[in-house]
Amino acid sequence: MKDDNKKMEAFREEVFAWMKENKPSDPGFLLPQTFMEVGTEEQLDFLRKWQRKVYDAGYLGLAWPKEFGGHGLSPIYQQIADQEMALHRVPILFNVIGLGWAGPLILKNGTEDEKKKYLKGILNGDDIWCQGFSEPDHGSDLGNAQTTAVRDGDTYVINGTKIWTTFGNYSRYMILLARTNPEAKRKYDGLSFFLAPMDVPGVTANPIQKITGEYGFTETFFDNARIPTSCLMGEEGQGWTIAMQTLMFERSAEGGQASSYFMERVTMDDLIKSARTMTRDGRPLLEDPIVRDNLVQFLIEEKALALGVGRADIPALCSDYPLSLPLSGKLRATEFFRRMRQYAICLQGAKGGLYVGDDDAIEGGFWQRAYFNSFSATIGGGTSQIQANIIGEHVLGLPKG
Repeated sequence: MKDDNKKMEAFREEVFAWMKENKPSDPGFLLPQTFMEVGTEEQLDFLRKWQRKVYDAGYLGLAWPKEFGGHGLSPIYQQIADQEMALHRVPILFNVIGLGWAGPLILKNGTEDEKKKYLKGILNGDDIWCQGFSEPDHGSDLGNAQTTAVRDGDTYVINGTKIWTTFGNYSRYMILLARTNPEAKRKYDGLSFFLAPMDVPGVTANPIQKITGEYGFTETFFDNARIPTSCLMGEEGQGWTIAMQTLMFERSAEGGQASSYFMERVTMDDLIKSARTMTRDGRPLLEDPIVRDNLVQFLIEEKALALGVGRADIPALCSDYPLSLPLSGKLRATEFFRRMRQYAICLQGAKGGLYVGDDDAIEGGFWQRAYFNSFSATIGGGTSQIQANIIGEHVLGLPKG
């Protein structure tokens, strides 16, 4: 155990030194706080090069098998690398759908050929992935997806529309949920799961401008797009089961991700630092007793979130409701960060209404941007309302409806 601790400490020192030496300088344009903000070729090119540099240095995919581009180490080493990236506030690892969702899914459920074909390109940034789950007319009702996949010889013909497709206009592949059997008695049994190429005729991805001003999402149209039958993952009719497995990775309820550093960490340390510099009646806000009390409440909640991750691995500490922590983690974390960022804006008074680009915006509009970005996290992977239903049904045992 002591030898393991020494190895991990030496690795941490190594990563610390590398990040300090290699952290990129200001590129002269706004870098995304989250993967959902990548809206220009300029940003994409910068982040792709950065991910490749981190991968080549040996700090990405540490727990993935060596034969598929990883390093075959314990997941703790990737956690250390992620912690050091967050500490140094280096640019994010942008290829999240590949690194965090599609990659772990392929590792767990894919064939050897699929692993060899896809995994290394995910790690080095050559192959960008997107997700084709949500549709314009069905919101969070994923089981009611209407995009169709009709088999025709050695191809499937895809027709339909997906929305909120992060990286849709940049991606080489999509994890796609489509209906192969419209006549199935249960709507879930008619769905199938595909590792679909995006560079085929009939696929169009139109960028969507968000309230933050950038174009991090697209609406993706399939018009008689043909993909090989080899793109089917598993068997026809297994799409719902595979999609649910994917969402377990997306919601961090299950591990296996090549990294977790997909968003700039905006924590209570940042808010306390801001409270030291913002003033009211000539005095730092941090000296206000009400502000201090509110900050302490947020600190307690943030600490509880962090401790909950470790507690989930100790059965004796969560024996009453064993699934409560992993299944509630996304809801608790995303809603906490939304409220915390909203409070940071409230502390700014009238200037809270200013945004990035306004010369008078506090910290360049950092908190406003972070607050708007927090909503995508409360929606992606299942809205907060859906997450509450999951807790009610699968943790508390409440009936549907």
